[in-house]
Amino acid sequence: MLSMDKKSFKKAYVNKFLEMHGIELKEGTNQQKYDALGSLVRDYVTREWLKTNKKYNKTGEKQVYYFSMEFLLGRLLGDALLNIGIRDVCKEALADLSINLEELENFEQDQGLGNGGLGRLAACFLDSMASLNIPGNGCGIRYKYGFFEQKIIDGKQVEVSDDWLKEGNVWEKRKAEKSEIVKFGGEIKVSEINGRLNFTHVNFEPVLAVPYDTPIVGYENEIVNTLRLWSAEAVSKEFDFSSFSRGDFLQALKYKNSVESISQVLYPEDSFYEGKILRLKQQYFFVSAGVQSIIRHFKKHGKDIELFDEKVAIHINDTHPTLAIPELMRILLDEEGLEWDVAWRITTNTVSYTNHTILAEALEKWPVDMFKELLPRIYMIIEEINERFCKELWARYPGNWDKIARMAIIADDKIKMAHLAIAGSHSVNGVAKLHTDILKKKEMTDFYYLYPNKFSNKTNGITHRRWLLKSNPELTKLIKDTIGDSFIRHPIDLKNFERHLYDNVILEQLGKIKKYNKERLANVILKNENLVIDPNSIFDVQVKRIHAYKRQILNCLRIMDLYNQLIDNPNFDIVPRTFIFGGKAAPGYYLAKNTIELINCVANKINNDSRVNQKIKVVFIQNYRVSLAEQIIPGTDVSEQISTTTKEASGTSNMKFMMNGAITVATLDGANIEIRDEVTEENIIIFGLTEDEVLNYYQNGGYRSSDIYNNDVRVKRVIDDLVNGKYHNDKDKFKSIYENLITYNDEFFVLKDFDSYLKAQDKVDALYRDNSKWQRMCGINIAHSGIFSSDRTIEEYATGIWGSEVIYKNL
Repeated sequence: MLSMDKKSFKKAYVNKFLEMHGIELKEGTNQQKYDALGSLVRDYVTREWLKTNKKYNKTGEKQVYYFSMEFLLGRLLGDALLNIGIRDVCKEALADLSINLEELENFEQDQGLGNGGLGRLAACFLDSMASLNIPGNGCGIRYKYGFFEQKIIDGKQVEVSDDWLKEGNVWEKRKAEKSEIVKFGGEIKVSEINGRLNFTHVNFEPVLAVPYDTPIVGYENEIVNTLRLWSAEAVSKEFDFSSFSRGDFLQALKYKNSVESISQVLYPEDSFYEGKILRLKQQYFFVSAGVQSIIRHFKKHGKDIELFDEKVAIHINDTHPTLAIPELMRILLDEEGLEWDVAWRITTNTVSYTNHTILAEALEKWPVDMFKELLPRIYMIIEEINERFCKELWARYPGNWDKIARMAIIADDKIKMAHLAIAGSHSVNGVAKLHTDILKKKEMTDFYYLYPNKFSNKTNGITHRRWLLKSNPELTKLIKDTIGDSFIRHPIDLKNFERHLYDNVILEQLGKIKKYNKERLANVILKNENLVIDPNSIFDVQVKRIHAYKRQILNCLRIMDLYNQLIDNPNFDIVPRTFIFGGKAAPGYYLAKNTIELINCVANKINNDSRVNQKIKVVFIQNYRVSLAEQIIPGTDVSEQISTTTKEASGTSNMKFMMNGAITVATLDGANIEIRDEVTEENIIIFGLTEDEVLNYYQNGGYRSSDIYNNDVRVKRVIDDLVNGKYHNDKDKFKSIYENLITYNDEFFVLKDFDSYLKAQDKVDALYRDNSKWQRMCGINIAHSGIFSSDRTIEEYATGIWGSEVIYKNL
C-alpha cells in the first residue's frame, strides 16, 4: 500500500502535468489531465513492479504463465488507484485543483482485447494472482483494433474499428530488447549429427514479436505482476530496403502487410481460407513468442532446463493456445537437445488446460494441409505425438479402431486441438460443476476414462475488487460499516452480512443504494441512447455476447407477449419494467445480428406506443464493454441468465449481478446451479428444462417445436408477429429467426421453455411488490457471492494444478 498525503500527491501531479505538456494545468484539456494522472500513477506502480520482479528472480518462486487469446481488461486507472490504496487521496487532491476524478477516468479507452467472458475471466484471474502474491503472468496479443466498436444504426449492428490506441496507452511498456522471432512456412531439412536427427527450418517467413508489458497491481500488497502482449512487426528495415532496392515494391509491401495483420484484430472472419490461415497464424504467433520468452528468462537465471516443469507452469485458456504444447516440445528437442521422453515429461508436467465449452464450433480443428504448409516443424511434432498417443490407445484398447479413431489427435485430415490439449497436459478442468460433469460423461468421456486423474472442476470466479469495491462504492461502504472490511481480503466473509438482513434499517439502505445506482444508469442510457427510463421500474437486464444458445430471442419473445397482453387488456396490472439489452454479435453471425435488429424493432414499437410505454420500455445499449458493465450491473434488479441448459459452461456475469444485489432468473445451467445451491431456491428464480431432459432430447429426439406453436396461442401469436409485418415493414426481415424456431425445430428449446419462463417472470412481478422481502433476497445474494470471487478460483488452481503457494498477508 502506497503511503501518500493529499499535499504530496497534488504537488506530484502538477509537476507531472507540467513536465508532460509544458503548459499551465488550467490550460490543459481533460485528455491531457488524464494522461498526466495515468503517467503519475504508472510511475508509482513501476517502482513496485521492479521490486516484484527482483523478488521473484531472487527467490526463484514458481512462475505461472496464463496464455489466452483474450484479455478483456477494461480501464486500468481506477483499479490501480484502488489497489495501491490512494484513490481517496487522489480524488481529494484533484478536487482541490477543480478536477473531477470520475470525469478523467472516462477519458481512458477500454482495453477491449476480448469478446466476452473468456477474456474478462482472464483479466479477473490476473488480478487475483497478483492480490494473492502468486507470481502470475499473462501472455496474449496486443490487438491494434481489439474486437470492434459496435454502433446501432437503423436498429442494425454496424462494426467499426475499435481504435483503442488512438490516444496512446499510458499503462504499457514496449520491450523491444525482449523481442522474439516467430517462423512461418518454409521447409524442414533433416540431417543426422552424431547419431541424432537434426531439424533445420529454412526459407521461412520471419515475424518479429515485440512485447508490450502492462502492470497488474495486487491489492495493497506491493506486488505488481505482468501481462505481456505481443505485437507483430516486420523483422527489419533492411529486409524492406533490399526489396525496394531490387524494385520489388509489391513483395516488400506484401510482407509488411502480412506480418502486421497478425496483431490487427481479434478473431478475424474465418469463413474463408485466408481468414482461417490468419487465425492459425495468430495462435502460433503469441504462443511461440511466449514460450520462447519464458525459456529465455528461465535460462538467463542459470536454471537447469530439465527442471523446467518444477519452476514454470503454463496454463492454456481454452484451445486457442494449445500450440504451446508442440512449441515447447520443439524448443526442448531441437534447441535444447533433449530426448523425446524427457521433453514430453517436462511438457506435460508444465502445461494445464481449461476447457470452456461443449459447443462443437469452439472445439477447434485445423485442416492438415493448411497446418503442414504454415507450420511444418510443428506439424511433424504433432504427428509424432499422435502416433505415440495412438500406440498408447492400442495398448489400452486393442482392436477397438472406432474408439482410437474418435480419440486420435489427427483424424479425417483434421488436427483436433482439444485432443492435443488433453494428451499434452497434466490437468484438464471444466469451469462449473455441471460443465465438468458433462465433459466427463458425454463430450470427453473417452478421455476421462483414459485419464481420470487429469480431470477436475474449477468453478469460475470474478474479482470483487473490480465488481464490488470499484463498481459499487456505496454498497461497499454499507457492507464495511455493517461487518467490517475483512471481506476485502477474504470475500467469503461477506456471509457475515446475512445475519443483518432482518434489520429494517439495513434493508432500507440497500434499497436506497439500488435506487441511486438505477438513477445513475438511467442517466447513462439517456446520454448514450437518448431514451428516458423510469428508475422506479424494475430494471430487467440481459447483457452478454449475442448467441442463439444464450437465448436473447426467448427474452424478446417474452416482451412481445407482454406487449400483446397490455394491448389486449389496458388495465393489466404489472410492476413497470424496463428491459435492458447489450452485447455484440460476431460480424459473420447472421442470426445473432438479426436478433439485435429484432430487439431494436420491438423497442421502437413499444417505446413509441403511448398505450404501454408507461409500463414497459426496451433499450439496447450499444457497444457493451467492461466500463459500461460497471455502470449497468450495480443498477440491475433482475439478472437474466437464460441459456439453454447444458450449453453455458459457467457464466461470470451471473456472479457479478448477484454480488451487486440483483435477483437471478435462470436455467439450471453452468454456475447458476451453484448460485442456487448457495442462496437456496427461495432467493433465485429457476425455470426451464433440466440437464437430463435436454440431453434426452438431443440423444433420442422427441421434441417438435411446431407442436408448441400449434397448441399454445401465446406462442403462435408472437411467432407470427415475427413475419406478419408488425415489427417491420419487410415481412421477411425476421424470417431467419422464424425458421430457426419452427422450420429447423428450435435447436435451443426456446419454445419449450417459453411457458416456464413466463411463469418465472410472473413470480418476479409478485416478489418485487413486497419491498422488504425483495431487499432481503438481494442481500442474501450479496452475502453468498463471496464464494464466487476469483480469489477462491485462483487458490484452487494454485494448489490443485500449478503447485503455487498462496500468501494472504502483506509482504
